[in-house]
Amino acid sequence: MTSQAKHKGVTAALEGHVSLAHGNGGRRMRLLIEELFARHLGNPLLDSEADAACLPRLPPDATPVVTTDGFTVDPLEFPGGDIGSLAVHGTINDLAVSGAEPRYLTLSCFLEEGLDLHLLDRLVGSMAAAAKQSDVVVVAGDTKVVRRGEGGGVYFATTGIGIRPRSLDLGLNRIAVGDRILVSGPVGDHGTAILLARKQFGLSGNLISDSASVLPVTRALLSVPGLRFMRDPTRGGLATVGHEIVRHAGLSVRLTEQDIPIRDQVRAVCEMLGYNPLYLACEGRVVAVVDPDSVPAALAAMRGPGQSPAAAVIGTVGTDEPCVVLETELGGERLIEELEADPLPRIC
Repeated sequence: MTSQAKHKGVTAALEGHVSLAHGNGGRRMRLLIEELFARHLGNPLLDSEADAACLPRLPPDATPVVTTDGFTVDPLEFPGGDIGSLAVHGTINDLAVSGAEPRYLTLSCFLEEGLDLHLLDRLVGSMAAAAKQSDVVVVAGDTKVVRRGEGGGVYFATTGIGIRPRSLDLGLNRIAVGDRILVSGPVGDHGTAILLARKQFGLSGNLISDSASVLPVTRALLSVPGLRFMRDPTRGGLATVGHEIVRHAGLSVRLTEQDIPIRDQVRAVCEMLGYNPLYLACEGRVVAVVDPDSVPAALAAMRGPGQSPAAAVIGTVGTDEPCVVLETELGGERLIEELEADPLPRIC
């Protein structure tokens, strides 16, 4: 292909909007894959002409770890991120809190007829930048187009593959009475930022989503000997992680309200609309459980270079009736029920 023809191919792929022809396996689909997806995500392991990717052999002392996830958000671009970077961060974070080092992603794209191709180009570019930042590569993918009105612009589905040392022992089964619960930064930022970006209820603001890779935090925490468990509090927020601990460990979780880091903007929105910030999604935070002696080391890991100084110890694992209890700032106690309905319009 001559450089002039190639330039015309790029123009053809990026001008206008997604049509059903972009998913029919023909020329337009080929141009979309070659001149948009492969241009941003290309690497030695990604072969747009093949149906599967061959991955390098794992180190002998490593265990493969796999996760899969789907992403939908409205608006597609929001303060602090977009659905492209969110898809990468979300997948990386699921691997990271399991103690794995992310290596590879696969990507499935569901595009709605009428989607602006320039917008799609920005989203895939953002995805590529997020993957590069964490030294992760997309090795395989697929594209489908749905009719106008049958989708939310674009949905991404990912599978992530990482490697974890065989000797690493992390999990809910390791949590014990007296363990401390920590969070790596303010909670509820993502859910509130998305709500404000929609300008619903007459509200607006400049709050930025916390969407980011948590790899720097999890890598640092893995050096803490008393680390028991890690989780990223996405859908259902901090409260849902607490119930996960209760359900699997059969122990109680007591959270201390005055110690939970919450930004003033998040508190204000929640007070106006009647939401509980403990249920709101985060996309760049880690909840960790450690033994009491490891608290100083764990806090130091969470507050390391580039991380949030607001990381805090927020609760304790106890022997009370299995439930999540919030010790309020006024000295009372409040039962935190398991989430039943969406705390606000779907955000992920």
